[in-house]
Amino acid sequence: MEMEQEKMNLSQELSADSASYNCSACHGDETWSYNHPIRGRAKSRSLSASPALGSTKEFRRTRSLHGPCPVTTFGPKACVLQNPQTIMHIQDPASQRLTWNKSPKSVLVIKKIRDASLLQPFKELCIYLMEENNMIVYVEKKVLEDPAIVSDENFGPVKKKFCTFREDYDDISNQIDFIICLGGDGTLLYASSLFQGSVPPVMAFHLGSLGFLTPFNFENFQSQVNQVIEGNAAVILRSRLKVRVVKEPRDKKTAIHNGLSENGLDTEGGKQAMQYQVLNEVVIDRGPSSYLSNVDVYLDGHLITTVQGDGVIVSTPTGSTAYAAAAGASMVHPNVPAIMVTPICPHSLSFRPIVVPAGVELKIMLSPEARNTAWVSFDGRKRQEIRHGDSISITTSCYPLPSICVCDPVSDWFESLAQCLHWNVRKKQAHFPEDEEDS
Repeated sequence: MEMEQEKMNLSQELSADSASYNCSACHGDETWSYNHPIRGRAKSRSLSASPALGSTKEFRRTRSLHGPCPVTTFGPKACVLQNPQTIMHIQDPASQRLTWNKSPKSVLVIKKIRDASLLQPFKELCIYLMEENNMIVYVEKKVLEDPAIVSDENFGPVKKKFCTFREDYDDISNQIDFIICLGGDGTLLYASSLFQGSVPPVMAFHLGSLGFLTPFNFENFQSQVNQVIEGNAAVILRSRLKVRVVKEPRDKKTAIHNGLSENGLDTEGGKQAMQYQVLNEVVIDRGPSSYLSNVDVYLDGHLITTVQGDGVIVSTPTGSTAYAAAAGASMVHPNVPAIMVTPICPHSLSFRPIVVPAGVELKIMLSPEARNTAWVSFDGRKRQEIRHGDSISITTSCYPLPSICVCDPVSDWFESLAQCLHWNVRKKQAHFPEDEEDS
């Protein structure tokens, strides 16, 4: 009798929860009931296990980039156990717009170094920001040491107004309202490396060679910059990887890089730990050795595979169109919450690239049987050697890079695929002549 009463109580609770359930992924944000949908407007989107539904009626999708909330009743008696502690409310990426709590006053301008073609756009932009918008402009000190800028007398009065900083020495993370990049994808990766915590919005102008991550053209930069300053722009949150490198104590001191305290982040047990924020990928390779790399890959503490080959790439969706794409991985839209694991020239016919959930933690170590050390780099920088006993822990960071869009996240991404990578460019197949069709 007690068992029957519990089943009746559970059935009543499911009925009450399911009587009115909002799914913002449905067309028109329909409110679902057992019998029929009622039009309504939901204010938030939950990614947790949704309340049990009593209907599996088909519904149309909107432009939401999230999938629909899944039906969590299975057959007449099964359902997902509800856990209130796991509820997350995440805004639909398609509706993310830039706004300012206060008007922006400071901007970091990052220019590609040793590129004479960028000097004139750099000067025009800085003069416009300072004289037309009365903004404080930060630049890296070595940018102003360019001989072409030093010798330009007309640019002298503007140059004196710059605020300068030095990478690895000066912390500007709390002084910058937004960032403007002039160059290629490397300038955006460099901007990411300067901010080991929260990153200001980034506006990237395509003045480099490839420019997959730099959607803005410089011709009409004034109106585009004005729109950003006014807060009238769509943004895409590009996830980053939080990487923690723990090294066994050695005779030689490990070099200290940007964003790290002098003694590392953790000295317990004599080990030194360093942490990095990575936008594209972490690459572990065999370095100068002629032997195969031999590294163990753990996922949430469980050994999942041993990589025997030239190395392995752990990338974000943003990085899926970079080195990972060249190594055979799928190209993943930046709004997809995931981490890609891609082998580099594996000595195995069955080792295919995989995609794992964004919330897992990967740990990579040298295998006990490894004949040589490995090397690791972060977005192509801070390259260092990994020896036996060292470990690399990787998970998704809570500090994404907010990249400002020209149109919207989906349109910009496919435009970059078409223009930069010439995705699926092929000569059109000819149709049959009319006389053959008739026959």
